[in-house]
Amino acid sequence: MVRMPEPHHCLSVVIPSYNEEATITQVIQQVLRLDSVGEVIVVNDCSKDRTAEIVRGLAEFDDRIVLLQHDVNRGKTEALKTGFAHIRGAIVIVQDADLEYDPEEIPDVIQPILDGKADVVYGSRFLVRKASRVLYFYHFLANKLLTFTSNLFTNINLTDVETGYKAFRSDIMRNMVITSSGFGFEIEVTAKVAKLGCAIYEVPISYYGRTYEQGKKIGMKDGVAAFWYILKYNLFCSVRSSYVRLPSLVEKPGSIS
Repeated sequence: MVRMPEPHHCLSVVIPSYNEEATITQVIQQVLRLDSVGEVIVVNDCSKDRTAEIVRGLAEFDDRIVLLQHDVNRGKTEALKTGFAHIRGAIVIVQDADLEYDPEEIPDVIQPILDGKADVVYGSRFLVRKASRVLYFYHFLANKLLTFTSNLFTNINLTDVETGYKAFRSDIMRNMVITSSGFGFEIEVTAKVAKLGCAIYEVPISYYGRTYEQGKKIGMKDGVAAFWYILKYNLFCSVRSSYVRLPSLVEKPGSIS
């Protein structure tokens, strides 16, 4: 049985950012209001706007803010890898910089981990529908198809594999070997926590989506790549090769191959 962290300042929040000067201040301020937050790690993925300058200014007034820089644009997965390498909290959650996800719901997402029930928690936009902006039907359809296909290979019953809110016990992410690129993180990490036998929970969240005109970045090629990643990480990647060291789990997993 894994000992659960105390709620106060146990949480590391990793924020991958690319050209998010319009929203980065608000998202950081909202995250810092949460009692559980011990550090906010912003990974600036070579933004061409004032994102880095803004974060640097905020960090002067709160030492929980850490700014990490990429000298070239590497994509969301590489930004997350950079952030995970620096986390110090017992729990880590991914927070997008564009406010499509509401930081006030973070306590709900991490609660199953604090309760000692979960190793991993996904915030689902479809489990029990809360506030959700009505946008692109084809995105909804693609997400449903990706989730269904992922579930076929992982044999877990997720409702939202592509959700941006994913929380983990930090030792899982420190030890995970991540090799995908672009937006491949969502599929890769799902396959690898399923292979490990993690206790995975979902909780309902709100979703305030953006249009492409407002800066939404994911596109059709990312969806096509996701299907390849489902095959790659479920069929051609063993649990032993997925982790530097196998973390202990809340619930004892079955046999590991």
